[in-house]
Amino acid sequence: ALFLGGVIPGLVMTLFMMGYVYYCARRYGMGRDQAFSWRTLIMTFIAALPALLTPAIIIGGMTFGWFTPTEAAIAACAWAIVLGIFLYRTLTPKQFYKVSMDTIETTAGVLLIVGAASLFGWVLTTTRVTEYTTEALLALTDNRYVILLLTNVLLLVIGCFLEPIASISILVPVLMPVIVKVGIDPVHFGVMMTLNLMIGLLHPPLGMVLFVLSRVAKLSIERTTMAILPWLIPLLLSLIAITMIPELTLWLPRVVGMIK
Repeated sequence: ALFLGGVIPGLVMTLFMMGYVYYCARRYGMGRDQAFSWRTLIMTFIAALPALLTPAIIIGGMTFGWFTPTEAAIAACAWAIVLGIFLYRTLTPKQFYKVSMDTIETTAGVLLIVGAASLFGWVLTTTRVTEYTTEALLALTDNRYVILLLTNVLLLVIGCFLEPIASISILVPVLMPVIVKVGIDPVHFGVMMTLNLMIGLLHPPLGMVLFVLSRVAKLSIERTTMAILPWLIPLLLSLIAITMIPELTLWLPRVVGMIK
């Protein structure tokens, strides 16, 4: 249901981003880097098809019961290794070793954060902080849209400082009782929360993706931040639309009978 719930919001976000690209291209006179060609499009798609099968393996395997989510991740990694070594021939033994070591280092750091976040979530629950937070928010307002907007602000701020898995582990136990009490669908909240945390990775001052972009582009954090700021506009407009129009998220899961 969450996967299907994200389809239309993804299309909405795509349209907003395309609109902003069109605006920038017209305003700054940006031309095409090459003429459009159906042949080029088809050949590029065919070349990319094996790599594009990766999400199909993950979603298809879980949908048909072939894999658990963990096993699906392993299957996707195995497929990527096969493509890198045998099809695209871009993954040498030396690169494979480096990628493996980088993955171990990154995963270890993330799992330490997740472990601490899980413990923190348990402490919040046992000390009844979640109940007090629910009561405080509901005392402030019981309007679901006001609560959603307040939640958006909180998630955008938290998403800038914390890794998404840690944010989810800490905040879901706190926010979920409020969401349920005011009648917000958990699928709608889940998609909205995911988009919030993804935007949080981009916005300054400490968005994790900002640092990755800065390293890849070999630019300072300041220049990267100034370049990324205008692109937050279509993302935030998408977030507002998805927050205020629940049917954008809920319509498709309802059509296929995933939710009522």
